[in-house]
Amino acid sequence: MHDGWFSLLPFLIVIPIAIWTKQVLPGLIAGLLLGSYLAEPTLLGGINQMLDCLLVNLAKKNNLLIIIFLYAFSGLIGMITVAGGIKGFAESLVKRIQTRKGSLILTWASTIGTFTSPNLRVVTVTPVMKAVLNRVKMSAQELGFVIETTANPLIALIPIATAFVGYMTSVIQMSLEHEGVKQDAYALYMQSIPFNFFSIVMLLVGLYLSFFHHSKDVTIPLKDTESEQTDWLDCHPAVAKNLPSKPFNLIAPLILVIVLSFILTWWDGHTKTAGFFQAFIAADTLSAMVKALLITVLLTIVMLLFQGFSLANIMTGFIASGNELMSVILLLAVVWGLTDVSDDLGFSTYITSHLGWIPAFFVPPVLFLLGSAISYFIGSSWGTWGMLMPLGLSMAHASGTPLPVIIGAVFASGTFGSFASPLSDNSITLCTILDLPVMQYARYKLKPALIAAAISTLIYAAAALIF
Repeated sequence: MHDGWFSLLPFLIVIPIAIWTKQVLPGLIAGLLLGSYLAEPTLLGGINQMLDCLLVNLAKKNNLLIIIFLYAFSGLIGMITVAGGIKGFAESLVKRIQTRKGSLILTWASTIGTFTSPNLRVVTVTPVMKAVLNRVKMSAQELGFVIETTANPLIALIPIATAFVGYMTSVIQMSLEHEGVKQDAYALYMQSIPFNFFSIVMLLVGLYLSFFHHSKDVTIPLKDTESEQTDWLDCHPAVAKNLPSKPFNLIAPLILVIVLSFILTWWDGHTKTAGFFQAFIAADTLSAMVKALLITVLLTIVMLLFQGFSLANIMTGFIASGNELMSVILLLAVVWGLTDVSDDLGFSTYITSHLGWIPAFFVPPVLFLLGSAISYFIGSSWGTWGMLMPLGLSMAHASGTPLPVIIGAVFASGTFGSFASPLSDNSITLCTILDLPVMQYARYKLKPALIAAAISTLIYAAAALIF
């Protein structure tokens, strides 16, 4: 049973179930289970096949590196939180904000210190801006829009020292293996960045709306009292009143992980090729970033111990925050397994042999629109990328569309949902901090998101024709 239409069935049930349940994992598990039973149609054969797919992929070196990177990165943020790094950084920003224009400039500029994770950005900057909303005469919706514009859309474009890099590289790698393509996943990710048109357009729209357009819709009455100015300290656990205020504990680890990532990436590549820039291309980037992260974690622990923090509190913060990523790690494991079993069923061969008639210019915009719809209804960029990347690269292979264009379209589609969907974790967190009604805020930001999506769709059609 190979190379037949049934190889599409696992993917065909993933998306409806994910949209119906508004959860990515149930759809992926259902797809993996169905694919396993199609491959081994006996009572226990499907279960055995599913376990084999999971275990084989979890044992692969690169996949283990991804898991270590995700857990350690989240753990590092946890240590920074309990050490007062986020709270201290937030308090230092509050003191510098006096005007509306200054607050907007500082919100955009603060990405320098918070670009590593959308969640870090939301929980660091949102409480700060909440504290000064009265002072700068800005609506809560405007504030939320600016912060979210500089969260997922921006971070998806940054190729080093972010929570996204490892995951994005992983979904490209497993899709390349699925297609039997021998190319470097990280290099393709770098090449795809200019083709993440939604992120780029959304940033431009955000800049315009931030500095050249003023909303008259101020929906949240704010009390002009002293107590209102300090309530932000307990609006999220990362800025709780009982935490110390030490901005250095955020700044130092983030600078260290960025610098070490560059140094170790160059060090890994410089023995393989001549030339400074060529070394970055030849390097095993994922391995270098994992090493940089682990060194940073260890040095951060030492730094916090010297400051008098107890090892028990440090490790509690690390483990509690790392465990929050276990759902993502489980999602990745199921995505890897689903890709494997669909490969056994002949998914790639079927797509290549039956969809070659599709014009190349048609694939990127349709893939972007499909992914945008999926990500909006499930609220997850990572889930969308995991589901759509194997299909995208198979369609690229069938139609002859350049891989960077397709990869950029997939990443752009997931970014649309993480920005626009009312189910997005970051949107829900932001609304909780700002006391905003989630659906009302989602409607507020949907119009600019749709404008950016429409522009992006047209650019994808044009890009496919040009490239």
